[in-house]
Amino acid sequence: MSTGFKATRDGVSIHLDPGEVSILRSLVSQILGLVEPGSTGDDPLERALGIGSAAAPADPVLARLFPSAYADDEEAADEFRRYTEATLRDGKRADAATLLETAAPGRLHLTSEQGQAWLRAINDVRLALGVRLEVTEEIHEEIAAMSEDDPRYPALVTYDWLTYLQDTLVRALW
Repeated sequence: MSTGFKATRDGVSIHLDPGEVSILRSLVSQILGLVEPGSTGDDPLERALGIGSAAAPADPVLARLFPSAYADDEEAADEFRRYTEATLRDGKRADAATLLETAAPGRLHLTSEQGQAWLRAINDVRLALGVRLEVTEEIHEEIAAMSEDDPRYPALVTYDWLTYLQDTLVRALW
């Protein structure tokens, strides 16, 4: 199992075993599928400019990945979403692609920029898993009390491992 990220002179490094790489690739690939380009309007100019739908996502995971900018003003939130969501989706896809391109078993050396992309991609996976698993602040107590036979156990342990990776990456980058 990984000992987490370490700071290097020109970025960060980590040692990942093949199983860890497989899990990361699988989860990030799923996020990549979720954040594919959103729907655009029928107007050709809007499509060319990447202006998307103003509607908030119905999927709770997408709603968490693309939260409303104005909780108390639905009209302003919709307008903001219309002009920004396409760019946000592009950024999430680019971060996922960076992780997928650089993740390999063994000792990895990432530049600071690649490390930042990994941090955002891991965060997106954690947010998505957290929503699907209904994670609360008591996750550690829940895992400790849970039987390994519980069907949620592997996913919660994976969530906890991703939290550890994210924490060590934040510490290595700053």
